[in-house]
Amino acid sequence: MQNIKKKIVKIYQLFPIVVLVIVLLSSVCIGNSNEYLARVDQMPEMVGGMGSLNKYLEYPQPAQQANVQGKVFVLVFINESGSVDDVKVVKGIGMGCDEAAIQAVKKLKFKPGVNNGENVKVKFAFAIDFRLS
Repeated sequence: MQNIKKKIVKIYQLFPIVVLVIVLLSSVCIGNSNEYLARVDQMPEMVGGMGSLNKYLEYPQPAQQANVQGKVFVLVFINESGSVDDVKVVKGIGMGCDEAAIQAVKKLKFKPGVNNGENVKVKFAFAIDFRLS
């Protein structure tokens, strides 16, 4: 009876590994349509260039008064149509600048990224500079 219990325990110990292998193989074979690619043949381009970002970007008053300056690094998730799905701050400077950067980027429109001739979801990072004149 103890020998059977040992075999059952060994099977249960292997179960998570088997599930992990199946999941990994299925994502390689089938592909994950929800995946945002980091490297593609043609990266997304901001419609209107950086000037369009400046049009939406507001320097928060508390940050100006506290003389807060620097770069907010954001990770942007662009879908197949060129719309912004999500924005995450990778490194911020606080005082409302991080939130202002997110709000501005969410209003942008991009020319979609292209891979193998098809529009694809892409993620990429860039910096938004907050400087007092």
